[in-house]
Formats: sequence, structure tokens, C-alpha cells
Amino acid sequence: MANLLSNYHKNTIEAGCDEAGRGCLAGPVVAAAVILPNDFHHPLLDDSKKLTEKQRDMLRPVIESEAISFAVSFISPQEIDKINILNASILGMHKAVDQLTTRPELLLIDGNRFKPYDNIEHVCIIKGDGKFKSIAAASVLAKTYRDEYMMELHTEFPAYNWKKNKGYPTKDHREAIQLNGETPHHRLTFRLLSESQLTLFD
Repeated sequence: MANLLSNYHKNTIEAGCDEAGRGCLAGPVVAAAVILPNDFHHPLLDDSKKLTEKQRDMLRPVIESEAISFAVSFISPQEIDKINILNASILGMHKAVDQLTTRPELLLIDGNRFKPYDNIEHVCIIKGDGKFKSIAAASVLAKTYRDEYMMELHTEFPAYNWKKNKGYPTKDHREAIQLNGETPHHRLTFRLLSESQLTLFD
């Protein structure tokens, strides 16, 4: 339940960090870091995956206007191919924290992997976006910024239906890759075609 989300420590400046787009075949991985006031509350706030697109879009301006500080970063498909998706996700979170105008005392990381950043204490929390307010807020920002960007890319490459699949490995996305090949926005180190599609080329 959204109203059960909490702070990790009441009297600590904590920044929640999360990313969107790790499992996609195309587009950037987008990370966000958010520092919320201790008393921040919104009945809709939850893990972005549990919210509708409309709810996420409604929450984004609220988070941005009420956050003590927030930042979003984009890591390109080329960088993902170079350093792998886990390192790209961590780099994205580092870059987001780097842009915060208030220095956090604690980083709350969604997931189980992170690399220390600038001598700031961090804690990894599996499914943290459904437990802590600042991580949930970061998940909403990362998701909405990424979806918005994929909608823009769709106008340039409409054949891949990114306005709907947002770059995830859906059937229609993989069929479009098979028909049209990859774009500069595809991650070439990811398996772009399914097993059944690959057998057609054997």
C-alpha cells in the first residue's frame, strides 16, 4: 500500500535512487535520485510499476515541486554496450546523485548491487521502490523521463512501435527488428531477436 511507504532514517538526508529501462532492447537506461522532505506524503506514491501511466504523469510534477532536490541522468545504448547494463545502471545513479543540489548523507538504492559513491553511506534494498518514499519517487521520475524520451524516438523510428513498447523486448518490437534491422538506439550486446527468429537464419 502506498501509504505504508516510509523514510529509512527520520533525521538523515537520504536520497532514493532507482533506474528504468534495464531490460530494454533499445533506448537509454535512465536513473533518478530524489531527496524528499521528511513529512512528504502523497496517497498515490508507490513503486512506478504498480501505477498507471496517468498516475505516474500526475505524480511527476508533484515530486519535482516538493522535493528538496532531484536529478535524472541518461546512459546511452553505446555506453551500455561498452560497460554492460549493471555498470550502466550504477553509473546512471552516480551521475544523478552528482547533480543533486543538496548533498545526501545516505543513499537508498533499489536493488542489490551498487558501487560506493563519494564517501556517502549507501544501503541496497530489494524492492525498495515499494518500501521507501524517496526510492518510489525516483522510480516515478526515471520511468516518466524514459517513457517521454522513447515517445520522442518513436517519431523518428515509428516501425518499432516504441510509443507503446518503450523499447522492451515485445513480440512486435522483435518482429520490427527482424524486418528493418537495428537502429542507433538498439543495444547491440543484447539478444535482439528471439530464439525462434534466430533459427530462421540458420
